[in-house]
Amino acid sequence: MAEAASAAPEAAFPIPSGVFAETVTEVKHYTDRLFKFRMTRPASFRFRSGEFVMIGLPNAEKPVYRAYSIASPAWDEELEFFSIKVPGGPLTEHLQKIRPGDTVLMRKKPTGTLVNDALLPGKRVYMFATGTGIAPFASLIRDPETYEKFEQVILCHTCREVAELKYGEELVAAFREDPLVGEFSDRLVHYTTVTREPYPRSWRITDAMENGQLFRDLGVDPISPEEDRGMICGSMAMLKDTKAILEKFGLVEGSNSEPGTFVVERAFVD
Repeated sequence: MAEAASAAPEAAFPIPSGVFAETVTEVKHYTDRLFKFRMTRPASFRFRSGEFVMIGLPNAEKPVYRAYSIASPAWDEELEFFSIKVPGGPLTEHLQKIRPGDTVLMRKKPTGTLVNDALLPGKRVYMFATGTGIAPFASLIRDPETYEKFEQVILCHTCREVAELKYGEELVAAFREDPLVGEFSDRLVHYTTVTREPYPRSWRITDAMENGQLFRDLGVDPISPEEDRGMICGSMAMLKDTKAILEKFGLVEGSNSEPGTFVVERAFVD
C-alpha cells in the first residue's frame, strides 16, 4: 500500500525534556485502518512485556501523546507498535504518515496492567483482544517468562474484517520460527473470529465464551478460577462484556499491587 507524505518537518520544534527521540526503522500498512511501525530502542529503556508507553510526534510546540502498548517483547532490540488510523485524530492523523527515518517521541516511563506479575500462577492464560488490542499480547506471547508461568497460552483475536487478522497471523507464524521462543510453539493456540464478514468463526468472542463454543473448539473445560487466567485488551464495550463474563466464571480482577486471576488494560489511542 502506498504511503502518504511524511509527517510534518520536525526540525522546527525542539525535543521536549523527559522524552526519547527515536528513529522509525520500518512501517507496514495492513488495511486502510491498521498499520505497524518499528523504531530504535534507547539503550537505557527497560520495560516488562505487556506494558505501554506514551508516544507522540515532534510536529508541534506541545506534542500530543497517546498510550500505545509495546508490541515487541522485552528482549527485542527495537520497539514495535500496532496502530489504528483515525481520520482527524490528533495523533494518528499524522502518525499514519511516518516513514523510515522519521522521528517518534516516547516518554521514558512504561506502565500497564497486562503483565505476568499482575496474575496469580495458573495452568492456562487466555488473552482476549479486539483490533489493535492484540499489541500487548504480541509482546507477551514472545516472552519466555510467559511460558515459565503458564502451561498453555490461548490468544483470542476478534476483528471486524478478515484482513484485520493479518498482523496477528504474521506474528504467530514468526513466533513459531523464532529461535528464542519457537520451542514453545506447541503451547500457543491462536483463536481468531470475525464479526462483519463471512469466516469459519463469524462471531464475537464474548458470544463464544457464553455459549461454550470457544471451549468446544479448543477441547478444554470452561474457564475455572483454579486453573485459568485472563487478560483483556480492546474496545470499551468489549472490556466491559469480557470482564463480566470472566467474573461469572469466578475470576477476580488483579493489578500490579495485588495480583488476581484476570487483568484489564484501559489505556487507549485516539
